[in-house]
Amino acid sequence: MHLLKLLFFILASFSHTVYSSYNTSVIPITKDEQTSLHKVPFGLEVLDPNQGPYLIIDLDTPYAWKDIPITNSPIPCDVEDGCRHPVRCDTDLCKEAKSYINPICPTHNKTDCTMCIVTPLNPVSNACVASNLTTDLLRPYWTDGWNPINPYPKWPGGTLGARFLLSTAPKSLDQFFPEDVRGVAGFSWSGLCLPRQLASIGFTNAVKFALCLPSSSSARGVTFVGEGPFYFKTNPNVDLRSYLSYTPMVRKSSKSLGYYIKINRILIKGTPVNSVPKGGSVKLSSIVTYTTFRTDIYKALVESFSNATAGIPQVAAVEPFGLCFKDGAFGSGSVPNIDLEMERGNIWSVSVENSIKRVGNGAACLAFVDGGSKATDPIVIGTFQMENNFLYFDLENQRLGFSSSLLSRGTSCSSFNFNVVESNTYQMASE
Repeated sequence: MHLLKLLFFILASFSHTVYSSYNTSVIPITKDEQTSLHKVPFGLEVLDPNQGPYLIIDLDTPYAWKDIPITNSPIPCDVEDGCRHPVRCDTDLCKEAKSYINPICPTHNKTDCTMCIVTPLNPVSNACVASNLTTDLLRPYWTDGWNPINPYPKWPGGTLGARFLLSTAPKSLDQFFPEDVRGVAGFSWSGLCLPRQLASIGFTNAVKFALCLPSSSSARGVTFVGEGPFYFKTNPNVDLRSYLSYTPMVRKSSKSLGYYIKINRILIKGTPVNSVPKGGSVKLSSIVTYTTFRTDIYKALVESFSNATAGIPQVAAVEPFGLCFKDGAFGSGSVPNIDLEMERGNIWSVSVENSIKRVGNGAACLAFVDGGSKATDPIVIGTFQMENNFLYFDLENQRLGFSSSLLSRGTSCSSFNFNVVESNTYQMASE
């Protein structure tokens, strides 16, 4: 039996599962002001914009983890109860999780098979511990494309939820996280990532997800898991899929869980930037804030951008950036787009909103960073360049859809209507 089907039957046996005619779930995204990390509420709730705890979005983590103690309940329990069911070491789910153990993580020789020992990793501190694989209850919402649909009516005893596989972790693993963050949500290629789990328990029929990261901590962005459609209240009759161009996604290796695309060139005012290898791989990261280049590429980019903006006064560089300008000196159209030409020739255009960062004291800087001469990945696209861009990760067809900046189309990633519509039709299934 395919692992995802097995996952569905195992999780469905723990609790009620709700089915719907909708094929897409919706989750709010919040940006942390201090760290610039983007996070989702642990229960996947949409009602309270300040509801925590949160999980950091990570495009490399194989499965979700949270700093929770492991418990075991002999009966089905409600989402508010926080009961959890340990996963045994002799299950296919445990074998799948163990296949993602990071070589930097500690080994564990536990012989008790009532627990599945896994190794959750903090992607910010790069710290890793041995912990237990378990399940918890989440409350995903569907969407009709315009609004969230609440699939959970009130029943005696509480509100129903859906079983979800994750790892426990000690509180110490939260180091360098925002105060309200207690773990990580995996959006990687893994068979146990959040999108695949939502697909396996019936919340979507497609392993596809969209990220639309907000640029401000005062407004919510959105992630969709499923095929869509996707409508924002600023353009209520335009499906965001119509904005997308596509490029293949590749895996760096058979064990790599991150997302890579290939580019032919980087162009500024139509002129190619030197040192960019044609067909070179580019990684997408939800942990790195500013796009990082290997030193030779970074120097060539700075030189090209400086030449293209020769009429704009420069000021002393402000770390971590290497090229800064006098803020307020930008005229209309004076800052050129930075165009990433994909391997099939289509263009991901990085506009001024995603290329210039105002850092205070009268300075605005080119928001790219030197990653060193020995960088593992020559180019890593960070979240600042992704914000207010609609990115559609199609895992089934191994391709990435990208919109370029939504701001040029009169909308933004904070434009989804999170007013909840109560569903009137439910189909309940239990063991």
